[in-house]
Amino acid sequence: MASGFSFGFAGDDIEDDGQQSPSQVNNVSAPTPSAAPSASAFPVQGKPLLPPTHHDIDHMLSRLPSKIAYSLLDVELEEGKTIQIPRRELWDVRVQLMAEDDGSNISETEPGLGEHDVKTGIYEGGFKSWESSVDLVKVLASENAPTILNRDPCVLMELGCGTALPSLALFQWAMNERKSEEKQPLTLVLADYNPSVLYLVTLPNFLLAWALAQRESTPALADAFSLEDEVELLPGVVEAFKEFLASNQITLSFLSGGWSPEFIELLYNSGLPSNPTGNVQTLVIGAETIYSPFALESFVATLLLILERERKERPSGHASSIIGAKKMYFGVGGSLDDFVNRMSGLGASVESLREESEGVRRGVVRCFLS
Repeated sequence: MASGFSFGFAGDDIEDDGQQSPSQVNNVSAPTPSAAPSASAFPVQGKPLLPPTHHDIDHMLSRLPSKIAYSLLDVELEEGKTIQIPRRELWDVRVQLMAEDDGSNISETEPGLGEHDVKTGIYEGGFKSWESSVDLVKVLASENAPTILNRDPCVLMELGCGTALPSLALFQWAMNERKSEEKQPLTLVLADYNPSVLYLVTLPNFLLAWALAQRESTPALADAFSLEDEVELLPGVVEAFKEFLASNQITLSFLSGGWSPEFIELLYNSGLPSNPTGNVQTLVIGAETIYSPFALESFVATLLLILERERKERPSGHASSIIGAKKMYFGVGGSLDDFVNRMSGLGASVESLREESEGVRRGVVRCFLS
C-alpha cells in the first residue's frame, strides 16, 4: 500500500486558498520532523511508475470549466520590484472535480486535495506551491532571464512543475519583453508526475497569466473579468489564447509520468514539437524535486540525460539547470548537499546562486556540463 506523509514544515505550502503577502511567503517557521521517517518517496522501489505521457493542449483546453477562480501571489524581487503570479484557487479545483464526479470523496479520488503533502507513488505534491519555487522566481529575475527571452531562442523545461511559478514568471516576462516583430521561439515544457495536476492547475495558471496580461488589448477578454477574482471563459477566450501563443512563437508542451529513459525519449520525440536550432538557450528548472534518496537519484539521472542530450543535439547552444531545494528534508532523507555532491561526482559543474538562512534553510544551485 502506498504511504502518505507530510513534510511537517509550517512554511512548506504557500497555498492557503487565499492571498498571502510577500512577508508570509518569506517568513517561515522552523522545521519539525515528519511523523513517518520510514516513508519512501517517488519513485517507489519495486512499484511501477506512471508511464510517460504527452498531453495535447487542445484536449486539455477543452476540459476547462466555464470560469476559473484565482488569487495573486506577490513575489518580491531585487531593487524593490514585485511580480504578481496568478494561481488557480484550490477550492475552485475541488468544485470542478465534484461537478465532474459522482459525489465520492474527493480526497480519495484526488489525493493531492486531501491532507498529505505527498502520497507515495500516487501524488507528488503538484497542487501546492512550494517555497523553493518562489526562490527560483527570484533567482531567474536576478539572472536577467527577461532579457535573454527577448534575445535568443529558448527552451525551458520545468520538472515536477506543479503550479509552475517559475515558468509562469518566465511566461509573463516573455509577454512583456518580446516587443519586436521578429520574436524568438520560446518553448515551455511543463512536466509533472500527475496528469491531473497539469489539467487542473498548471494549464489554467498559464491561461490566467495570459488573460491578466492581455485583458486590455484582447477583445475576447472584454467581459471575462466581470466577476471579482474570476476569469470567465466566454466564447472566443480559449481561441484567443491559442492565437496569442502561435503569433508569438510560444509553445506550451505538457508531459506526465515518472522520470526514466522513456520519459527522455518522449520529451525529445513529442515534448518539443517546435525544436529550435542555433544559439538556443536551454534551461531545466526544478523545485523540491530531491526530497528523498530515491527521488534524488531519479532526478539526477534524468537531469544529466537532458543536459547530455542538449549538448549533443544543440552544440552551438547553451544548456544549464537551476534547482531549488531545502538544505535538509527531515524524516525523508533528501538534502541539497547530497544533490550537489552527486552531480559533482558525476562530472557536472555546480555553483551556488542563493541561500536562505531564515526559517527553513534553502538553497538554489546552477548545474551544467563543462
